Amino acid sequence: MISTKGRSLITNRVHLPDLGQRGEGWVVLQFLLFVAIIGAGLLGPFWSGPARSVGAIAGLALIPFGVGLVTAGILGLRRQLTAYPRPVPGGRLIEDGVFGLVRHPMYGGAVVAALGWGLAMASPMALAGAVVLAVFFDLKSRREETWLAEQFAGYRAYRRRTRRLIPWLY
Repeated sequence: MISTKGRSLITNRVHLPDLGQRGEGWVVLQFLLFVAIIGAGLLGPFWSGPARSVGAIAGLALIPFGVGLVTAGILGLRRQLTAYPRPVPGGRLIEDGVFGLVRHPMYGGAVVAALGWGLAMASPMALAGAVVLAVFFDLKSRREETWLAEQFAGYRAYRRRTRRLIPWLY
């Protein structure tokens, strides 16, 4: 997921599986990652001392930012919202609102919130899970973008001018 001049080291040359007609398997894997991250934050191990206080403050700032991105994405999609990565038939390409900043605000928001959770809970395992989630959403978004480019003529141009997951960063 490390980027070089706007290109990820995870290339589009690798064929990513559909995991179902609408991408149902991607959703199942996503759910399992969420459960693992939440569980890791609750079960430990935890770090202590001053780093725990700093982490808690940072985490409690990141969680609402991440939730805000997810919420803005949900509201921006309106009737086109689907749990699956394959876009709904007959939809339109949404490039305004939060989608003017980032192509996958719900994925990016979930990553930011997961990082916040790991910091707030002082959990190295939850932080590791957040990193795995970031890689997962990078891959899932690439699978989704293949379908988006097939459905929307303007998607390639939109992709060139808009970040993938995290506004202003990636």
